[in-house]
Amino acid sequence: MKNAAIIASVAAIFGGGVGLWTLFRKRPSIAGWAFLAGMLLLALEAAFSGLAVDANEVWAARSWQLWRLAVMSILPGTWLVFSLSYARGNAGEFLFRWRFILMAAFTFPLAMAFVFFRQLATVEIPSATPDSRLLQLGLPGWILYGMFLAGVLLVLMNLEQTFRAAVGTMRWRIKFMILGLGILFAVRAYTSSEILLMRGRGGEASLLEVDSAGLLIGCGLMVRSLLRGPMEVAVYPSFTVLQNSLVLLLAGIYLLAVGVLAKIMQWLGGNASFHAKVFAVLLLLVGAVVTGFSERARLIGGRFLSRYLQRPLYDYRTVWRSFTEAIASRVKQEELCEAAVRQVAEIFKALSVSIWLVDEKRENLVFANSTLLSPAKGNELAPATETAREIIRIMEERPEPEDIETSREEWAAALRRCHPAQFRTGGRRICVPMHAGAQLMGVMLLGDRVGGISFSLQDFDLLKCAGNQVAAGLLNAQLSQKLLQTKELEAFQTMSAFFVHDLKNTASTLNLMLKNLPVHFDNPEFRADALRGVGKTCEHINNLISRLSLLRHDLQIHPAAADLNEVVERALASWNGAAGVTLVKHMQPGLKTFLDQDQIFKVVTNLMLNATEAAPKGGQIVVETSQNNGWMALTVSDNGCGMEPEFMRNALFRPFQTTKKNGFGIGMFQSKMIVEAHGGRIEVESELKKGTTFRVLLPVRKELK
Repeated sequence: MKNAAIIASVAAIFGGGVGLWTLFRKRPSIAGWAFLAGMLLLALEAAFSGLAVDANEVWAARSWQLWRLAVMSILPGTWLVFSLSYARGNAGEFLFRWRFILMAAFTFPLAMAFVFFRQLATVEIPSATPDSRLLQLGLPGWILYGMFLAGVLLVLMNLEQTFRAAVGTMRWRIKFMILGLGILFAVRAYTSSEILLMRGRGGEASLLEVDSAGLLIGCGLMVRSLLRGPMEVAVYPSFTVLQNSLVLLLAGIYLLAVGVLAKIMQWLGGNASFHAKVFAVLLLLVGAVVTGFSERARLIGGRFLSRYLQRPLYDYRTVWRSFTEAIASRVKQEELCEAAVRQVAEIFKALSVSIWLVDEKRENLVFANSTLLSPAKGNELAPATETAREIIRIMEERPEPEDIETSREEWAAALRRCHPAQFRTGGRRICVPMHAGAQLMGVMLLGDRVGGISFSLQDFDLLKCAGNQVAAGLLNAQLSQKLLQTKELEAFQTMSAFFVHDLKNTASTLNLMLKNLPVHFDNPEFRADALRGVGKTCEHINNLISRLSLLRHDLQIHPAAADLNEVVERALASWNGAAGVTLVKHMQPGLKTFLDQDQIFKVVTNLMLNATEAAPKGGQIVVETSQNNGWMALTVSDNGCGMEPEFMRNALFRPFQTTKKNGFGIGMFQSKMIVEAHGGRIEVESELKKGTTFRVLLPVRKELK
């Protein structure tokens, strides 16, 4: 009991001191303030725990335990704010996306703790061991521990995501902070899960020792992280925090194992050294994790196996597959460079990797990405134009990686300034020219290798291959971008041609009207005709704008129960067919499904307009509905001019592609979008001078998904 109180007091002092340390460093950010608040709360909780264990009276022990639980209710929200903002350049986006979870993390535990304050827990003295005390949770306290455990898992998952996103020197800076907090909250997950699995009963002194020891170890690792540099490191993890999380897998295995073990110990009557054994296992696990996170340990181990077991330094097949897969799917230069620096840093255990690209004029080196430099710092360190020209000229002539550490030439000194060393024992800096054929795409700079180990001939060969592979990807990205720009220009020119054609006729009509206006202004018939002309012109322009605006809006449908035949009949009722064209209908009754009636109405109208314009005088249009094999079919056929196979294959459903003299080619494009939004498809059959058949297939749905 006394030892537990002493350990708790030491942990409280140490935890509070680590938190207050952030006030004397650089002005804290959101993560800094959250860290300060979280550490002070942990210290206060540990102090209350120590007072509860050291209290002579049961009522005093219960009072301190209730206040400890009240403080514990604030911890999940506070540390969740920290885990969402620590070392993240896009912290604001994460905080906004998680705003409802953050509100729940603060609101629900606090409400449970303060609304049911007196019902949270009681303290009992076992008759067998009168010197010890057992914590007995009430239902509100048991629920509070469950919410606390869920919050701990969310914090651990976010910390894991941050660590995965970091690379190079950024990972080096935050590694021990992540480890310290990971150990601290892993311990809390253990003690919380045991209290939950034991139905709210636990040996308070032994659990307190584990909690306090976890806080002390975590603080030690966090101090080491704070000594390495500021907390303001900017990495950009993705938003899929809950996907592919190792924390979830380990938590499930861990809770299952601990639950089974705790149950066995309960059946056997308990074991006084149970918590000590678990804590010893925890220490071994921590040591294994720290060793696994050590880049130096893995590098030394790999070189030992290569030297003494006659194994190659690299598994080239695995390394190359991983490298090419990482950069193959990147179509933008920024994404490709980011993936490349991460892969190179991982393969060669170099904490500092940067990529500088040659600009379009081939006169400057432009910062692309780095595990060491921020974009602002990279732009600040960019070499002057004259120096950059010299670097580009030299690297075009030297396809092999260069050791630039001891060179006295100006170009090498400029590259060293672009890539400052972070460690005195980081070894030599290397420049890797990235060639795509005879064209230099940029340079890759490496430094701060783990352990300062020199780059071997094997390293240089692999670096050259990696540099050229990245260069090929960059060249493909540039060509793809130029192709996209060409297509965008082509689309703009096509759209402009349609606009110019229509607006030219409209402008000519208005211009003629304006010329005649001074002469015939007093003529009432002229004024009436002029007003009708202006009205038609405005209607035409509005129709033009509305049709073109369909291309820039995402289609949204609102399906509801409807009869397909009713939609078709409504469209046919508003159809204004050409004189002499016969309409034949074959409607199968009972075609009910879920669809957006207004959108399908547009499809039927478009098909009828096309058929009417294609049908000859005295021609025939056949409209048919049917159902078969889970599909409803709407068929519109005409015996008109038909379409050429090449037009059907390459242009039918593309905007601005049409066979009509005054058409836009937007109607069929829109119809195809509507049908596909319903999960259906459009089929077409056509033969020149014989006619065309459009078949719309819609899935039969008895209910909405």
